[in-house]
Amino acid sequence: MSKIYLDHAATTAVHPEVLEAMLPYYTQEFYNPSTGYHAGRDIKDKIEEIREYIASCIHAFPDEIYYTSGGTEGDNWILDTSCRNGRDLISDVGNYRPVHIITSCIEHHAILNTCKELENRGEEVSYLPVDSHGRIRITDLQNEIRRETGLVSIQYANNEIGTIQPVNQIGDLCRKYEIPFHTDAVQACGHIPINVQEMNIHSLSASAHKFRGPKGVGFLYVRRSVPLHSYIHGGSQERGFRAGTENVPGIIGMGKALELAYQDMEIRSRNEQRLRDYFIRRILREIPDSRINGHMLYRLSNNINLAFRYVNGSSLLILLDDDEIYVSAGSACNSDHSGPSHVIRALHLPETYENGVLRITIGEENTVEELDQVIRLLKYHVEELRAAAPELHS
Repeated sequence: MSKIYLDHAATTAVHPEVLEAMLPYYTQEFYNPSTGYHAGRDIKDKIEEIREYIASCIHAFPDEIYYTSGGTEGDNWILDTSCRNGRDLISDVGNYRPVHIITSCIEHHAILNTCKELENRGEEVSYLPVDSHGRIRITDLQNEIRRETGLVSIQYANNEIGTIQPVNQIGDLCRKYEIPFHTDAVQACGHIPINVQEMNIHSLSASAHKFRGPKGVGFLYVRRSVPLHSYIHGGSQERGFRAGTENVPGIIGMGKALELAYQDMEIRSRNEQRLRDYFIRRILREIPDSRINGHMLYRLSNNINLAFRYVNGSSLLILLDDDEIYVSAGSACNSDHSGPSHVIRALHLPETYENGVLRITIGEENTVEELDQVIRLLKYHVEELRAAAPELHS
């Protein structure tokens, strides 16, 4: 049987047209954009064209786009900046108080672990709970806002369960209280239309390898009104805020990947949703004691997060891996940890389900025939695992 890849939330294959666009910048057009001669200036012009295009995709200005190594760097950068801005503001009025950040309990670890580090430095963080579908409640957010709140950081769409947060309402509330709003849009960018002006988003992080671009490159959007602090010190790249020679092939690839993603976003989304719903219907109908995690309406079009009662998810992953079917139990960044992820725990699943979680994320190259094959093997392996451990459901 040929390999079936269904873990596109972890990473995607570089699109052939993206690779083709990148290759000349490893060979013929390898010049450093910071050099003074003509060939280098041409490269500089090219990456500025890409910056303009990225800005147009999210309705931003080009000088609000900063190239990064990916979503993790962008999240770290803006959280650090927000605390420094908050300390500057508080020191102006005297009586130092810790800077306060509001986030959710199901964020990616790029946000959560950075927040923990900031707490170790003396800042304060509120972690909003979510409902049984993984969405925050706007009333909970409003109740946490205080004078020292320097940032609200809520993920646009969750990387494990695919739930899309009420971004417009969050933006409206932040506008009312004049608080900067950051969103980790790593799973959303290239998959969902984004308008940072209408949504009142002050900063946004994205990563190219989630939309068929190369790994190791991304971007951070920061609104002009938000003071930005230097994050990597050295040369004058990225207007002096992020030093280091630009990853030119990566930037070229990211631009091309985003162009392709936006060209067929609507058609691709409809096709993914059709496959997603087909798979979910069959699983819930044909495998007893199975359930879907996350919101069914406010959900990424390619995300399927399932839980099987009386099944060990790790064992199920191993069996599927032996069949050369590649899925996950949750975030790739959390694969070394055993037991339910922090996202699944936050949903408060029944104990008999929480260890049997499987995340399947569809890509544009997947077919109904592949999904039928996965369903057949899933049915077999779930039955096999339950039969091998009857004490779990005796």
